Amino acid sequence: MKALKNHTLIYDNECPMCNMYSKGFTQCGMLDEDGREAFTEISIRNKNLVDFNRAKNEIALVDHNSNEVVYGMDSLLLIIGNSFPLLEKVARIKPLYWFFKKLYSFVSYNRKQIIPSRKTDTEESCVPDFNRKYRLAYIVFVAIFSACILSLFSGKLGMDLNRNFFREFTVCLGQIFWQTIFLKMYLKNKIWDYLGNMMTVSLIGTLLLIPALLTNFTPFFYVVYFGIVVLIMFLEHMRRCKILRLNYLPTISWILFRITALAIIILIIK
Repeated sequence: MKALKNHTLIYDNECPMCNMYSKGFTQCGMLDEDGREAFTEISIRNKNLVDFNRAKNEIALVDHNSNEVVYGMDSLLLIIGNSFPLLEKVARIKPLYWFFKKLYSFVSYNRKQIIPSRKTDTEESCVPDFNRKYRLAYIVFVAIFSACILSLFSGKLGMDLNRNFFREFTVCLGQIFWQTIFLKMYLKNKIWDYLGNMMTVSLIGTLLLIPALLTNFTPFFYVVYFGIVVLIMFLEHMRRCKILRLNYLPTISWILFRITALAIIILIIK
């Protein structure tokens, strides 16, 4: 690999994803060994060059030769393009560049909901601004993806359950509306952070169901497997509520909806 000399990547050290790929750049030789710097430990020299607020949303790359800074997708393409020029040229083709830039923003603005951090209440914390558009996009994406997988999985449970995307999508939307209406007064300005974390819990559960779709066992096995997945989701929901400094009310409400939805589906089947 060809190292990008005299550049420093300012990464979010409280984000495991950011930590992993920035460390990967240094380990594979695309950046110098000291070519990355934690946001919370940023040097005075770099802090004077970087737009501190923008760097919370888009990872910053400082060029010490020209004292210029690029952000976000352009930072990554500059590093990658130094070793793989053709790959950068392809990624900069307008439709692809637009897509990758939107994808980068989609992940960046939701990264604290995908992997929450306990240190979010200090000025030095690398917490992205709230972006309603990308938060809604994340919620809708998880709802659609979860409904697709749950529809496929429901056919394995027996109990006369047929594959039905719209039934599962309605349940996903119902969960969102239930929690929003029930908890809005309690959560106040935390409602969007909570909904993002709740959807990540759903995403985790959905991903855990995918391996079971590739097997062929009895309905009893899938009922037990589904129960284990729900238990994992329950524990993860509690863990995230604790990180958000919430009490047990959101988890109780979350469980009540799940039980209510299951009871309604059983009544409809009968």
